[in-house]
Amino acid sequence: MNRKPTAGWQTFNVFNVLFLTLLSLAMFLPFLNVLAQSFSSSEAIVTGKVLFLPVEFTSINYQYVFSDAAIWRSFGVTVYITIVGTLINLIATASLAYPVSRPEYAGRNAIVIMVLITMVFSAPLIPNFILMKNLHLTNSLWALLLPGAISAFNFFVMRSFFLQIPSELIDSGRMDGCSELRMIWSIVLPLSKPVMASLGIFYAVGHWNTYQNALYYINKPALWPLQVKLRQLIASEDISIDPNSSQFSGLAHMDPEGIKMATIIIATIPIILIYPFLQRHFVKGMMVGSVKS
Repeated sequence: MNRKPTAGWQTFNVFNVLFLTLLSLAMFLPFLNVLAQSFSSSEAIVTGKVLFLPVEFTSINYQYVFSDAAIWRSFGVTVYITIVGTLINLIATASLAYPVSRPEYAGRNAIVIMVLITMVFSAPLIPNFILMKNLHLTNSLWALLLPGAISAFNFFVMRSFFLQIPSELIDSGRMDGCSELRMIWSIVLPLSKPVMASLGIFYAVGHWNTYQNALYYINKPALWPLQVKLRQLIASEDISIDPNSSQFSGLAHMDPEGIKMATIIIATIPIILIYPFLQRHFVKGMMVGSVKS
């Protein structure tokens, strides 16, 4: 029998909807403003005429960004470290989380404690930099891929998921003659698609937005990821535009704020587009992986 919601419950629902609506608008409206500025003229942006709709609509900002080889090079670097880095993260995290989730492996508790310590204490910047330098990883993309190969938080999420795989299933695989690698590849990983998708999103977003490590360890502009290049564009007072270029002559004598906004949109859209394809696995992985620790 369905009960009628109480007045207190109805009031809570109203405030809950209002709060979530305001929170959503606080996240969406700034993005909409940047999108509108990316399609507006620099004069309209500088004079503050642009709010949520483009003013003096133009696509010249995107034309400039798409024709800039340096931006495309940074975009390629970011795509590379996102794909390769995410694969390294998932392989390394699964390789550590699976053994410590099975009771037959000795020393698993000590490993869990060591990983837990890294969540509480982290090495300062200078020792990290000295380590990267001594390993000859500075000015190399490996400096963005190897140091964070395993996230302690993601390790515990994946371990919690592996703990829920029935031991009888693992034992049956061993009885059928599966080696440990074959069992992980044929049994464990196919069952782990939800948690792999969830942690894959976390790792991919982290690599796509990588900024701090690239700023510390990479001095070569050719190896800068997109976020560092974006920071350079935003921090600069002006953007070099060839005065002899007829295509961008309209930008040569104006503050090219629209170029900066277009670059921000290009840096944001790709990672947003990935989420809908993994949403089902993402939600399931977060729910299942958080039930048991």
